[in-house]
Order: sequence, then structure tokens, then C-alpha cells
Amino acid sequence: MTVAKHSEPALTAIALFLDVDGTLLELAATPQAVSVSDALREGLRALSRASGGAVALVSGRAITDLDALFAPLTLPSAGLHGFEHRGASGAYCRRPPPSAAALEDARGEMLRLARAHPGLLVEDKRFALALHYRNAPHLEEAVMMAMREVAARLAGELELQRGKMVMELRPAGATKAQAVAAFLTEAPFAGRLPIFIGDDLTDEPAFELVNRLGGASVVVSATRPSAAQTRFADVAAVRAWLTQLQAEPAAALQRLPPFEQRASVRDDPSLAAEHGPPLRSRA
Repeated sequence: MTVAKHSEPALTAIALFLDVDGTLLELAATPQAVSVSDALREGLRALSRASGGAVALVSGRAITDLDALFAPLTLPSAGLHGFEHRGASGAYCRRPPPSAAALEDARGEMLRLARAHPGLLVEDKRFALALHYRNAPHLEEAVMMAMREVAARLAGELELQRGKMVMELRPAGATKAQAVAAFLTEAPFAGRLPIFIGDDLTDEPAFELVNRLGGASVVVSATRPSAAQTRFADVAAVRAWLTQLQAEPAAALQRLPPFEQRASVRDDPSLAAEHGPPLRSRA
């Protein structure tokens, strides 16, 4: 495999993976309160075209939610933290889902908590469930304790994921590292060096994988510890860098740590295998 090194940076040599909330979009009081500007939408469209389609969204949101947010733009996407996947060809697949009984158990407990404590919000993503406490920060400890109890009861079906003012139960085994690994086995991402930009704890497995592959990992945060190699201060800094990446790829890429040519997922399938079972086509 021949890969352009960082001394010869080009959009056609990289695969760009972007988290959404807290990375491309400012966090809002509720998941439904965010919006995508025309400038961001068109910027992503231009980047995708210039890179030959190697720009993907990797999000905790469901793919249907991402499509609604970015419409009419449709990008390759991984939803629900890597549980579901849609490649550049448009083919959709997902991992084995949690049982209906486990989801109903979790949903019932989370709704009970929300009814008992004003300010809590349950976000139902069908195969994942999130309990937001941004509007009731004083309930953080109670939310964490309750959600840990639910997760312990449903171990093997759902896993607890902590985020920014949210506790989420996601399908067991799904990670954003798996999502990135899956993209890197297919066109147009295969054979390229990955860049992953994210802000939250759920992005850390992807940072670690990208680091191992010799790519670049970027956390959107001024303070928290992270495996990422580089930091952008905020969403505005991410958008500014993406604008520069479109206009001056060499200058933008030179702001990131030097890429190293290491084994890719395509060269070494074990790198993908170690991040969980393969996705399968939806029945």
C-alpha cells in the first residue's frame, strides 16, 4: 500500500471522521435544539467532494437523525456509537441489537426517573437510550447511581456511556473505534491515513485506534485528559480548521501531529477484528 506521508499532505491521502455534537455543533439544552448552518453543510459537501468522498460522521445519534439534521447532504455515517454503519456506497448494516426486553426495562426505569425529577430528559434512539440532566445538574449523582444499577442489571445487552451532562445506555460492544475500523476497510477510506475529531469520552476509543494507525486524533476541549494528540479549543476552532482544510490542505494538515506510515486496518485485519464482531446487514 502506498500512502502519502504528512510531508506531502493532500485531501486524497486522508480519511476524515467527525463527531457531531460538541464537535461540529454546539451542545444545546436538548438534542432537538441543535441546527446545522448552510455554511457548515456546504463546507462539508465541498470537503467530501475534494477528498473523493472520504468524509464520515461518527456520532452517538442515529443515522436517521444525522440525515435529518444535515439534509439534503448525506454523508457516510456511523450511528449510535458504532452500532450502525452506512458506507459511501449507501449500504447499511448494524450489529446485533439488544433484546426488546432489555430496552423496555431500561426505558421504563429512565422514564420513571424523568417523571419523578423535573428537568431530566429521556432521549429514545430505538436501540440506545440517553438520560440528559443538563437542565437539572444538581441531579448528577442520583442519575449516575440509578443508571449504574440499570446497566448492571442489563450487562451483556446494554453498556453505560457517560457523556457531557448525559448518561447513555448503548448496545453492548459498540464503539466508535469499531466504526472507524469498519470504514477503513472500504472505499474510499481504505488505504488512507485517518483523522478523527471528537469531544467526548465516547470518542476516546477512536482516538486510541487512530493513534495506533499513525493518523491524527483531535479532542475539542480545553482541559479534560484525553488520548488525543491535539486539542482544538471549541466548535468554532473545528469549523475554522475545516474551512482551512478545504482552502489550504497542506497548511491545515501541518497543524496536526506528523503522520507516520504504519499498518492500516486494510493491511492487518486483526486491527479491525480486535474491536469487536463485524457488522451485519439489517434483516
